[in-house]
Amino acid sequence: MNRPIRVLVAKVGLDGHDRGAKVIASSLRDAGMEVIYTGLRQTPEMVVNAALQEDVDVIGVSILSGAHMTVFPKLVNLLKEKNMNDVLVTGGGIIPEEDMNELHKIGVGKLFAPGTTTREIAEYIKEFVSKHRQF
Repeated sequence: MNRPIRVLVAKVGLDGHDRGAKVIASSLRDAGMEVIYTGLRQTPEMVVNAALQEDVDVIGVSILSGAHMTVFPKLVNLLKEKNMNDVLVTGGGIIPEEDMNELHKIGVGKLFAPGTTTREIAEYIKEFVSKHRQF
């Protein structure tokens, strides 16, 4: 029997707006996933350590502060250091398309702009995990 997809939803940095992250967390739970929400003001190190402890398949970062070009590369590097190469790093917020393209090049998965449906996000995660999970 397969275990449910485990997703860590995180807010990194000083951004105090977490309504979107909570909506995503709730919708992913409704889609049958186990969701761990870290709360506000996390560091990349805290997020990766929580992901390791919780044995997650996915880290989803909600970022509205403009720090995406710092936060996502730091997460990717920390995951590599801990040999967590099968964890999807995804997220969303206010991220220009040009920056999304640069982040994809370093290993960040699809990033979602405001207005994306929760169904699209859940389907993306399910598809990724079904292709990449080590059984």
